[in-house]
Amino acid sequence: MRASILLVHTLAVLAQAQPPRAQLTLEPEPPSCPDYSGYSSTHHEPKSTGRYKLSYQRPRPSCRTFTLPEVEDTIISMKQVIKDPDLFRLFENCFPNTLDTAITWKGLSWRNASSYLPTDINSPDPPPKPTGNNDPEEELTFITTGDIPAMWLRDSAHQLTSYSPLLTPSNSTSSLASLYRGLINLQARYILTAPHCNAFLAPPESLIPPPQSDDSPTDHIYPPLPSSPGSPKTVHECKYELDSLASFLSLIHTYLTQTSDTPFLTTSLNLLPAIKRILSITTDLQTGTYSRTGTVSYAPYQFQRLTTTSTETLPNAGSGPPFHPGTNLVRSAFRPSDDACTYQGFIPGNMMFSSYLSLLSPYISPISPSTSKKISKLAAEIRAGIEDHGRIDHRLYGRIYAYEVDGYGSHSLMDDANIPSLLSAPLLGGYLDRRDETYQRTRRFALSQMNPYYMFGPVLNATGGPHIGPGMAWPMGLIVQALTSDDDDEIYSCIKQLLSSTDGLGLMHESVNTHSVSVWTRHWFSWANGLFGQLILDVNKRKPHLLARSYQ
Repeated sequence: MRASILLVHTLAVLAQAQPPRAQLTLEPEPPSCPDYSGYSSTHHEPKSTGRYKLSYQRPRPSCRTFTLPEVEDTIISMKQVIKDPDLFRLFENCFPNTLDTAITWKGLSWRNASSYLPTDINSPDPPPKPTGNNDPEEELTFITTGDIPAMWLRDSAHQLTSYSPLLTPSNSTSSLASLYRGLINLQARYILTAPHCNAFLAPPESLIPPPQSDDSPTDHIYPPLPSSPGSPKTVHECKYELDSLASFLSLIHTYLTQTSDTPFLTTSLNLLPAIKRILSITTDLQTGTYSRTGTVSYAPYQFQRLTTTSTETLPNAGSGPPFHPGTNLVRSAFRPSDDACTYQGFIPGNMMFSSYLSLLSPYISPISPSTSKKISKLAAEIRAGIEDHGRIDHRLYGRIYAYEVDGYGSHSLMDDANIPSLLSAPLLGGYLDRRDETYQRTRRFALSQMNPYYMFGPVLNATGGPHIGPGMAWPMGLIVQALTSDDDDEIYSCIKQLLSSTDGLGLMHESVNTHSVSVWTRHWFSWANGLFGQLILDVNKRKPHLLARSYQ
């Protein structure tokens, strides 16, 4: 569960022997940097000059967690393009938000760091660097979601994706390319450590202490989490979500396509082993509940939590609902919202996973032909399973994709705002074209009142989901709607709704009440902020005339 815990940087983090975060000024500058969770919940001058008078929400330069000149240049250039003053302020606040607030630590790896960390993890004395050729240094990047001191595989990958148009080759540790390499390296480490888990704490090299008050529930998890006496806690939460693994693959693909840095596949010591580990566990998760003889197969992943919320645990003693063995789909226990799947054949997650497997296979082929063949085979199997079992006949919309299936004929007809979703299918590594007839029918369903989680009202009209509940539309859903549309009026309407629904704070919320702009969740949600910036850059590329219009 995503609890709202505030992250406070300690002096020990800033004084560590690792290279400092790029462009971070350590000289005293009163007053001290405010906690951004509180800062982003209040209004600041100067306000924008339009009717919405949006607050300025960027921390001052010395308080930003990472600075990229190309991002600052993009903001300056977009000021000449975006004519509406409120819309520019929203872009100005949102686009750099991950860099401004969520690059919680960036540094170098100390191979096998837990074996030579000081006994007291809170000690200001850094552990000694290892010597010898067996412990090479590698870049690491730890990115939090915003108001939670943990890194989700999915969220952090999407947070960097917002800057992918600006990604170019660079060996500099102050570059966007270095952020990507560091995140890939750290995610690879986490996947090898606990491949079924979705959210992790800062690496020991960062010297960031774990949260002082651990109010997370006690979960029963299989396979059990690795642990050893004296080693720092690594896992924040271990809900297995197929899209978390797919997001790791998408991160690799984006880096390789934008930089052509194919040697990184081998110089990153954990990258290829992590991919192989993903192939192994997802192949296991293609199995069904029953064997060919009718005996109950042992579930490869199990999760139980003592809770009063049904979406926070799995039925059948943690094994999940029955799943047919002949679908070729990879089971997912939880959705990208961190809610339990009703049926474990999660179609958007399988779309994303299949797509990025296919895209990565050519990169892997020169260094491991056998692995590349396994990747291609699995991708093809999953795509066949989606097309065979993931499409159903709707009485109003005809042949559309279901959100989840179990292989027995049961299916869930809905869509959720979190990515991957049915609405976002064309964005999932291009699983299908946005003009595809089945997608267009599915899109009409998802944006209709036949979707039980389509929220509508005078404030926002967008998909939501069970994570927050009925009546709360997600700006993320509206952003995806605009990103998958070619219609000027639809895109304009989406942007106008987003602009008018920030409650004057000038940031994307997690969700907003469809009938009250002042009722919302999460004032600081870096993924949604970055996604809005991504939308505006996309509109500038595809529909630049829309940015010359007024949104008052």
